[in-house]
Amino acid sequence: MFQSFEVTARPEQGPPRLEALRAVMQGASLDGFLVPRADAHQGEYVSARDERLAWLTGFTGSAGFCAVLTDSAGVFIDGRYRTQVKAQVADVYTPVPWPEVSLGAWLKDQLPDGGRVGFDPWLHTPGQIEQTRSALAGSGVELVQSENLVDRVWADQPAPAAEMAKAHPIEFAGESHADKRARLAAGLADAGVTSAVITLPDALCWLLNIRGADIPRNPIVQGFAILHSTGGVDLFMDAAKLDEVRAHLGDDVACHMPDAFLTTLKTLEGPVLADKSSVPVIVADTLGDAVQWGEDPCALPKACKNAAEIAGSAEAHLRDGAAVVELLAWLDAQAPDSLRETQVVGQLEGYRRRDNALQDISFETIAGTGPNGAIMHYRVTEETDSTLQDGQLIVLDSGGQYLDGTTDITRTIAIGTPPQEARAAFTRVLMGMIAMSRLIWPKGLAGRDIEAIGRAPLWYAHQDFDHGLGHGVGAYLSVHEGPQRLARTSSVPFQSGMILSNEPGYYREGAFGIRIENLLVVEQATPPTGGDTHREMLSWRTLTYVPIDRTLIVPDMLDAPSRAWLDTYHAETLAKIGPRVSESTRMWLAEACRPL
Repeated sequence: MFQSFEVTARPEQGPPRLEALRAVMQGASLDGFLVPRADAHQGEYVSARDERLAWLTGFTGSAGFCAVLTDSAGVFIDGRYRTQVKAQVADVYTPVPWPEVSLGAWLKDQLPDGGRVGFDPWLHTPGQIEQTRSALAGSGVELVQSENLVDRVWADQPAPAAEMAKAHPIEFAGESHADKRARLAAGLADAGVTSAVITLPDALCWLLNIRGADIPRNPIVQGFAILHSTGGVDLFMDAAKLDEVRAHLGDDVACHMPDAFLTTLKTLEGPVLADKSSVPVIVADTLGDAVQWGEDPCALPKACKNAAEIAGSAEAHLRDGAAVVELLAWLDAQAPDSLRETQVVGQLEGYRRRDNALQDISFETIAGTGPNGAIMHYRVTEETDSTLQDGQLIVLDSGGQYLDGTTDITRTIAIGTPPQEARAAFTRVLMGMIAMSRLIWPKGLAGRDIEAIGRAPLWYAHQDFDHGLGHGVGAYLSVHEGPQRLARTSSVPFQSGMILSNEPGYYREGAFGIRIENLLVVEQATPPTGGDTHREMLSWRTLTYVPIDRTLIVPDMLDAPSRAWLDTYHAETLAKIGPRVSESTRMWLAEACRPL
């Protein structure tokens, strides 16, 4: 299996590791040290070698950091992880609600007499450090660069990832890397910059049409790149990774070992474009006055999928949808109290593996039943594996990495007879998902402008959820992709070709969780008869086709347009997925998709 269920971190491991870190802090004359969940490439996902936060604290979430001081240690987590962190860290660590409590404010409170707090300049961005230093002004608390102290006490730290890079076929990429380089280089020249620094692995992989396996569940290869306004690229990557792609890269991509990266940066004549939110501090320090801050030149072009990428993603979603439907039909045939979460995960992966295009799952499958469903990013282990019981819900959030696309889908399923309060909450979540799916909006709006539409049905019941409504998704790349997001913090305007998730939810700690997720692609909206054809509008096209559990819907809560959308969606699901599943599953699907 791609997924395993072993326990990867335990709370009891945290205290002795914390004491070892504090001992080397004292030797380095530091009053604190920052431990982020980050690597030198500043992507969301890190390899086993860079899982310093999980190794130190036991917290395995995909975002957060720890501020270790001599007599306190705060684990900063956002709303997605406030239930999870309680079970994963020992009481020597204090969970800190972030970003409500900023690092700067916490350090000032914990170090009233000032102090020296160290950080690894490879693992933090200039934007992060500048923001914290500004908050600490006049406090006597100083942020100072340091070697990585966790690496000094992590005796069995894994080796760096060293998987082979592979060429991504043009039939899926839709554009050669020579054309991508030329297009982006022209933009650099127009902006008056000589080159751009690229550290994000998915940006580098998209630009050069390569893929890899340096990060579990993400088909990326790690390295650094400098794109020049001439269209040439200097690529910094372990030579052993490049054996299979040297001919693909061609003469305009010069390959170097990673240790030449900083040396080469020193030779660049400015202005050199760098993204303050995605390059490490050490890059900014090395470039000095040559740096010109701006957005990663790959970010928006990568987010706006071309026709081949959209077509591939749509096809991948249909095959993936067939696998999920097979699972749902199988699950519906099982008696309550007869299955455990790990069995559901294994069965779903088995259905996905029937597709030869499957390369991996796109993240660890979330299969949380009962109270586990309220842990937003729950990962089932041998110790937490729970039985699906009558009257519970199971949140099943999963996806696949296919050669032609990346999928991400969540369905919440009733086990036996669900409680009425769960059905009402589920229907509100569904109302929000439908409202967003139906939305047409003026071009120029961003996630912050429209995200509330997916929350409003919950708000009327004084309910909400502590994660964004949606995230960008790559084309056989990272399942979480920027810069676009369906979130109140996102100011990036939506553009045609962007793929995002639409996933409202509701979570009652200790009881149940609910989430419904489809992937959508942005496209030009077709003006209605009599509409204003002079105003450019955008809309969504749904990529995900899997039925929504009818037993959890309270039909009388849905208005007529929502009912019509759901009936149409289910009819399309039957038409698109029915021919792709077994005969017995097709019969189940016809019943699951009948009109309300």
